Amino acid sequence: KDKISKNLFFTSKKIKEKVKKNTKESSRRWIVRQMNDPYVNEAIKRGYRSRSAFKLLQINKKYSIIKPGSAILDLGCAPGGWLQVIKAINKSNKNELLIGIDLLITSDIEGIHLLNGDFRDEKIKIQLETILQGRKLDGILSDMAANTTGHRATDHLRTNALIEEALEFSLDYFKEGAFFLSKCFKGGAQLEILKILKKKFKYVKHVKPDASRKESVESYVLALEYKSN
Repeated sequence: KDKISKNLFFTSKKIKEKVKKNTKESSRRWIVRQMNDPYVNEAIKRGYRSRSAFKLLQINKKYSIIKPGSAILDLGCAPGGWLQVIKAINKSNKNELLIGIDLLITSDIEGIHLLNGDFRDEKIKIQLETILQGRKLDGILSDMAANTTGHRATDHLRTNALIEEALEFSLDYFKEGAFFLSKCFKGGAQLEILKILKKKFKYVKHVKPDASRKESVESYVLALEYKSN
């Protein structure tokens, strides 16, 4: 199994050791939730770097957005769970081109180009274009969310602003028929974003995979069949 997946989650023994009287109540609740989460346990078994891998698996099972030989970019890719899923679906197809970008360092995944930095940084764009060599992308995914402040309305606005920036960035790289998948929060993407998506894509919808916790305000906006004109 991947070293990250071994270190990412507590084993049952370590979890029990962590649940002590001096542990903060919020931390204790998180530990117990992790221990009882079937997706966490299944991620460990399969060697996925994050439980969020199942969100992409479920979305792809329903909409078949990832196909062997695709060129796909994952924004906010750390720790690499989504890239693992995409890599497995591509099955080492010789035409595949998989790229991940994140502010955090992502441990190497064989056959995947990993860029460390902000996708809005001009240096990152130059590195991306060097890798692409003029090739357009079949899809761009983003599991990014703005750092939370604890104020729900502010967090919602900040994350929507991040979606808008990711979309603006992505429009330069889509091929005809490409898809765009991005995390958003309860209430969905803002009207301004949806307006752009509906103009540029044939189908736009909000999806919430089963792996997204029911109590979470998280969902995803999925845009299919990009139209260049």
